[in-house]
Amino acid sequence: MGNHILKIVSINNLTHDVLRITTNKPVGLDFEPGQAANLAINKSGWLKEERPFSFTNLPTTNSLEFTIKIYPEQESVTNELLELKQDDELVLHDVFGAITYKGEGVFIAGGAGITPFISIFRNLKAKNKIGKNMLLFANKTKADIILESEFKALLGKAFVNILSDEQVDNYHYGRVTEEFLKENVTDFNQQFYICGPPPMIKDVEKQLINLGVNKHHITKEIF
Repeated sequence: MGNHILKIVSINNLTHDVLRITTNKPVGLDFEPGQAANLAINKSGWLKEERPFSFTNLPTTNSLEFTIKIYPEQESVTNELLELKQDDELVLHDVFGAITYKGEGVFIAGGAGITPFISIFRNLKAKNKIGKNMLLFANKTKADIILESEFKALLGKAFVNILSDEQVDNYHYGRVTEEFLKENVTDFNQQFYICGPPPMIKDVEKQLINLGVNKHHITKEIF
């Protein structure tokens, strides 16, 4: 597909370090829930700095939405996004992504690795097909949890949070381990979806296989 110019309609903070950017949707642009696109800022010096960001809106909406974790301490594309405002532009390149919905299962996300799952869960809700899907979400602190209220409303007790750097009542503490998985997952003969930092994905995939999950039932994408 060719490149598309996206005009920013709105930009706001979801958390202290996560932006929600809404843009127009070019005619003919399609994607599957869970997919991403390479984006660049349409500004001198930044056009070649492409980065992958997941679509977090429904494919049926007339606008695009991207939920993006930013790193203010770095001179990076995400930091430059903080300088953008309404009517500024992004350049959308190719659409891609390994994570697409293959049936009910357990979604395991680390930090910004939640973003491919946002559109998937919103799409399931729109089709009334949330079913027995489950989300295990690992973050450093409670303040880092992206769209906590929305996922609580969608999943109820099937939305499980674990925090590595903060102990909070009614939230698990630590990291995703085999013990944590055994404590929270009752069926390992189903689909598993993993997205997060490379070390986390490697560890969790190994843990799942140790617990008897068929490797062909594991869908993963490094974030």
